[in-house]
Amino acid sequence: MESSQYIFVVSGVVQCVGFRYHTSRQAQAMGLSGYAKNLNDGRVEVLAVGESQQIEKLHAWLNIGPSSATVDNVVMHQVKDSERQDVRIGAFKIL
Repeated sequence: MESSQYIFVVSGVVQCVGFRYHTSRQAQAMGLSGYAKNLNDGRVEVLAVGESQQIEKLHAWLNIGPSSATVDNVVMHQVKDSERQDVRIGAFKIL
């Protein structure tokens, strides 16, 4: 089965609250690869690579986030085939 790649940009109180760590744990539990990284403007970017059904579950979780965070908005877009990133399967990094 071919994997999908989606990028999520999460805004709200999502930095300095363990958001990337919790996202990494959730993604790994769902069998997803990718990364979570802080952006300079206070948002968090998440790349999720894996089965579409699991990515949808992560999307639902990102809209809530860990109890330490306050999520205001999640923007999701699929990565075009020409822009797909080379991600090691089974690795979800905190950048």
